[in-house]
Amino acid sequence: MTFAVIFLIFLALLFDFLNGFHDSANSIATIVSTRVLSPRVAIIWAAFFNFVAFLFFGLHVANTIGKGIVDIAIVDKATIFGTLVGACGWNIITWYFGLPTSSSHALIGGMIGSALVKAGPGSLVWGGILKTVSFIFISPVLGLILGLAFGIMVYRLFRRSAPMQVDHLFRKGQLISAALYSLGHGGNDAQKTMGIIASLLFSAGVLGATFHVPFWVVITCHAAIALGTMFGGWRIVKAMGQKVAKLKPVDGFCAESGAAIMLFISSSLGVPVSTTHTITGAIMGVGSLKRMSAVKWGVAGRIVWAWILTIPCSAAISALSYLTLGRFWH
Repeated sequence: MTFAVIFLIFLALLFDFLNGFHDSANSIATIVSTRVLSPRVAIIWAAFFNFVAFLFFGLHVANTIGKGIVDIAIVDKATIFGTLVGACGWNIITWYFGLPTSSSHALIGGMIGSALVKAGPGSLVWGGILKTVSFIFISPVLGLILGLAFGIMVYRLFRRSAPMQVDHLFRKGQLISAALYSLGHGGNDAQKTMGIIASLLFSAGVLGATFHVPFWVVITCHAAIALGTMFGGWRIVKAMGQKVAKLKPVDGFCAESGAAIMLFISSSLGVPVSTTHTITGAIMGVGSLKRMSAVKWGVAGRIVWAWILTIPCSAAISALSYLTLGRFWH
């Protein structure tokens, strides 16, 4: 491998680290909000399950990112560079302002921006893009429905139980639901960086004639996202865990369980969804079970605007990076 390819692999792993750093709130916000675990212990818990997720999931999402968003034939070092600068830049901007946006859609926006500048609209794989974009709306809605459904079911099952008994039970149950959610997060999000690195290696001729994801790429990407989660994004933890809705352990269990199911389904279908969208929808669903005013819809609205802007803004940063610095990679 050339120095340029190695540098871009490290840049991709930086994005993966930022993904874990940026999305740490997804895995720990509810369990911290309910005070089942301290932030430090919750981050270690989430990072561990982010890392071991490769034992439970296939590589469907990695294949979608690698060859299902833009034509693999136009991918080169310059397009990968533009993609990663766009995604990392938008992640840093939204982290600074404490907005839990989607690292997944930032990466996809970055791919679209650099591909458009290099080869025009014909280089885009519209089927994969439309499937991914549709889940911007589907994943939070299904997260909300599943979180609400779990809440209704659990509240009915335990309606005659003493509040202290319910709290004690679900403080333990939330350890399981948080672990399942972290597995889903690692299984979906780490694969996006795998797809980028694999497409880079394929375009450089390292993989031979067949596109595939080497095992060393799988392990390295899971390690990077787990390390990012360890460092955590404390601004976003506050936004997710305290500002959207106030939760009890039973609420956290329902939100995490609903979101985890959604992530397991999407990963099996090869759809790169936003873990942020999914858990936010589930939290809002559980919060609205008590009363609609329990959800702070103004904060939720600000988050939604960040979701909408992610793909076009990261695409713009990527396109600008390709235009200004792309020539140095040729």
